[in-house]
Amino acid sequence: MTLAISGASGKTGWRIADEALQRGQAVRAILRPGSVLPAALQGRDQLEVVRTELGNATTLTEALRGCSALVIATGARPSIDLAGPFKVDALAIRDQIQACRAAGVSRVVLVSSLCAGRWLHPLNLFGLILVWKRLGERWLEQSGLAWTIVRPGGLSEDDSRAEAEGIVYSGPDVQESDSIPRRLVARVCLDALETPAAIGRIIEVTSSTAQPQTALNQWLSALA
Repeated sequence: MTLAISGASGKTGWRIADEALQRGQAVRAILRPGSVLPAALQGRDQLEVVRTELGNATTLTEALRGCSALVIATGARPSIDLAGPFKVDALAIRDQIQACRAAGVSRVVLVSSLCAGRWLHPLNLFGLILVWKRLGERWLEQSGLAWTIVRPGGLSEDDSRAEAEGIVYSGPDVQESDSIPRRLVARVCLDALETPAAIGRIIEVTSSTAQPQTALNQWLSALA
């Protein structure tokens, strides 16, 4: 079955697609009409590109039809449009949930953010971004779908860190700072899809050179 990834042209999304392709997974990259497919994904076998507006219920549902799961890697970007985070991090999540139901996709992983839902945070100066991310999370939690929410810390473009650092996992509202390379976030999302114990969980992730490298299923097993 094919894995759908929305926001696949973004800095985290394309890495999720790349990691999935490396694992031998067929990928359907869902892009907005004006988005540019990153060079790292161009010409890749087992990659299908579908372009649609997330608010177009008909085309979004068709984009998801036949897929085994969806990783939502869409996210608002800094903009003068202060309504942008509400549109992208809340309403677009709702639209994708509805499309999953219509298309018969039951498994969803959402890339959110550390501190989602907190009011007193500098990121909220950009259109209450963390408030709307939490609303999107809540809609997913109440959707009836088999969901996992991944909340990364500050996102780093340095992929070399992925081989040198271990992931610090926690449940919701435990971690408040520190960073993680986007490449590791991508791997956590894919590991969550392969780990039944990740369903119905909010998982916060950062990384550190002082942290032993531990797989997601190992951390979840230790919790159990």
